[in-house]
Amino acid sequence: MSKKGRVLVAMSGGIDSTVAAIMLKDQGYEVIGITMKTWDYQTSGGNSKETGCCSLDSINDARAIALEHGIHHFILDIRDEFGDLVIDNFVDEYIAGRTPNPCVLCNTHIKWKALLKRADKLDCEFIATGHYAQSRFEDGRHIISKGLDNTKDQSYVLWGLDKASLARTLLPLGAFHKKDIKQMAISWGYNDLAAKSESYEICFIPDNDYRSFLKRKVAGLEERVAGGNFVMSDGSVVGKHRGYPFYTVGQRKGLEIALGRPVFVVDIDPITNTVYLGEEEELQRRSMLVKALNLQKYDIIPEGLEVLTKVRYKDPGAMSTLHNPEEGTIKTTFYHGVSAIAPGQSAVFYEGEDVVGGGHIYKSFVE
Repeated sequence: MSKKGRVLVAMSGGIDSTVAAIMLKDQGYEVIGITMKTWDYQTSGGNSKETGCCSLDSINDARAIALEHGIHHFILDIRDEFGDLVIDNFVDEYIAGRTPNPCVLCNTHIKWKALLKRADKLDCEFIATGHYAQSRFEDGRHIISKGLDNTKDQSYVLWGLDKASLARTLLPLGAFHKKDIKQMAISWGYNDLAAKSESYEICFIPDNDYRSFLKRKVAGLEERVAGGNFVMSDGSVVGKHRGYPFYTVGQRKGLEIALGRPVFVVDIDPITNTVYLGEEEELQRRSMLVKALNLQKYDIIPEGLEVLTKVRYKDPGAMSTLHNPEEGTIKTTFYHGVSAIAPGQSAVFYEGEDVVGGGHIYKSFVE
């Protein structure tokens, strides 16, 4: 075994995980590659061509690259676990009138769990992925921080990792810009990988049509929820909608209602099948409650801690203070109004570049 140790690398067949695996091997680690098949579009009920990290082409690419570099490679089928937790949660959250974040759930409860379980069987001290985030050991704990390339930073989706997972996780790409990773791939002869366009859709909905996905997964859903009211903030009914699960807070396009001015979804009531509309300024919120917390940098949040809070993946974040109104819940108070806070999404707290922790948005408030 290498002096640096043995590491199990999640290899999707894409540029980032490929470079991560080769980089670690060059650094002196004994690398074992593993490709996880989490879903297939056919069983999800779609008709589009299977693409992305779980396609047969991607799996074959990962295996070929691993063998080319003398890396032992395994394929792990975790479709059952993925479907039971991630896809079922995705559907349940929309049915509850919330907006889920399946990537966070998958990373926390599926991919890392599967990696660590297989790492133990293969006597691997570490696991590694191609995420653009950094990790360091400080004051007896492992802390996740933003990746050097702010345009690619993925620390947001890693807030759910616990201490034990962080202690064994290597993130070799975090200290690089994406352009540097592409150049490395080209220097190794992987021009096709460097030129491949990136997809930002949910992996099990490659056509990006979550509404059709919900209809396929829940028999009779469309008929059950159709015909609810669009209601303005003054209580006036201005039209009928297709069903509350097909809308999200902050949505403007696709409402199929003409009021002579732009309006936005400002709230959703699944009990009454009501979608509330309002002007853009009505999306502003000054505070929110966050539950299902996972803390990384501290065991207990210091009362009044000043942080930058992100309420969605591509959110630049807003300055705020954290308060502990009750056990297991954080109240976040923003210095200025934040737009389109959607229950169900992840709130992630940053102190400087470091991830303090995160949780699921439960409710937001105007004041």
